Amino acid sequence: MALKYLTCLLLFAAPALWAQSTVIHAGHLIDGNSSEIAGKTTITIEDGKITAVESGYKKAPDGATVIDLKDSWVMPGLMDMHTHLSGQANPNSYNEGFRMNPEDYAFRSVRYAERTLMAGFTTVREVGGNMSIALRNAVRKGWIKGPRIFAAGQSIATTGGHADRTNSLNHFLMGDPGPAEGVINGADEARKAVRQRYKNGADHIKITATGGVLSNAKNGRNPQFNQEELDALVQTARDYEMHVAAHAHGAEGMKRALRAGVLTIEHGTFMDDEVIALMKEKGAYLVPTMMAGDWVTKKAQDPDYFPKLVRPKALATGPAMRTNFTRAYKEGVNIAFGTDSGVSAHGENGYEFFLMVDAGMPPMEAIQSATSVSAKLLGIQDSLGTVEAGKIADIVAVKEDPTKNIRIMEDVSFVMKEGVVYKQ
Repeated sequence: MALKYLTCLLLFAAPALWAQSTVIHAGHLIDGNSSEIAGKTTITIEDGKITAVESGYKKAPDGATVIDLKDSWVMPGLMDMHTHLSGQANPNSYNEGFRMNPEDYAFRSVRYAERTLMAGFTTVREVGGNMSIALRNAVRKGWIKGPRIFAAGQSIATTGGHADRTNSLNHFLMGDPGPAEGVINGADEARKAVRQRYKNGADHIKITATGGVLSNAKNGRNPQFNQEELDALVQTARDYEMHVAAHAHGAEGMKRALRAGVLTIEHGTFMDDEVIALMKEKGAYLVPTMMAGDWVTKKAQDPDYFPKLVRPKALATGPAMRTNFTRAYKEGVNIAFGTDSGVSAHGENGYEFFLMVDAGMPPMEAIQSATSVSAKLLGIQDSLGTVEAGKIADIVAVKEDPTKNIRIMEDVSFVMKEGVVYKQ
């Protein structure tokens, strides 16, 4: 009897115990490195990693799972360097803090994470939000479906700054938030805030170097840290082997952040020539988030959608983002793909490709900004960002040539993450 049960157990477990390779027959391959599209290609995957990429359609070994993508354009899993998976802008956003508990944000973020993965984004960089670290861990443990997450935890601001979450609250509710809550004043508190995020398990640091568009404040461009605070933030982050992402709309805040050594400028809305020169000198990346600018400018057409202080900022943002993206690209600034999804809707991340191309970036370079370039930004280029032997098998596909119709990137038809198919 015991032998019978053991035999049955082994039969049910057989797929896991004796798993064979997976073979993808790709009609067209965009590998993330080359500017050319390869023709018929066979990609072999074992244990979640790519073991071979060969020209032509090779015969699959006995027992292998064969995935037919002969009618598709196959490419590396996409990466979004600016997401906020714990929320999504809506007419009630300014009141959510009064009605929602941390558990509510956490459960809602599960839906947004799955939408993002199904849109073809297998890796994201979460730039602010207490839920991001727990969400990252839940995805890693296989509890929920979602992209690979690099999490910053709560953003760091100064008192009254863009990421000071007590702004606009009744003064009895404001309290006096400090470094643990993401509010600092002075270099010592800056260091403490970074160390607290390291303690919390953050992968990188997010700061709000200037005011913001959607914060209920008049000025969205003013610098919000002094140079000493920024220097302390960046140096401490380096001590803990973390990079710093700087939300920045106004030029002076960008300059201070770049002089301190931040790796990325998020938005870059009102950059000037000196900012562009500093970005090139420092090797920093622009994460343009034109989707957010496009979204807020459209919503601002409705005089009742945003608070009165927000509306004029929103109207100016979209056009300025587009203009300065074009300038930065033409001047040779490093550009990594990022959407600010959470302002715009999650799962619609692919629209950013259209905005980048419409503003002057060739389609192949836009795709590379979301694959090999973003992998380099994160320091994971040895394992992700391209389709080649030795890399993790994050692979997506679309049904048309995206270099001829970039809008097809909004309709990803196949998603594989770490060798597991999530959408086909």
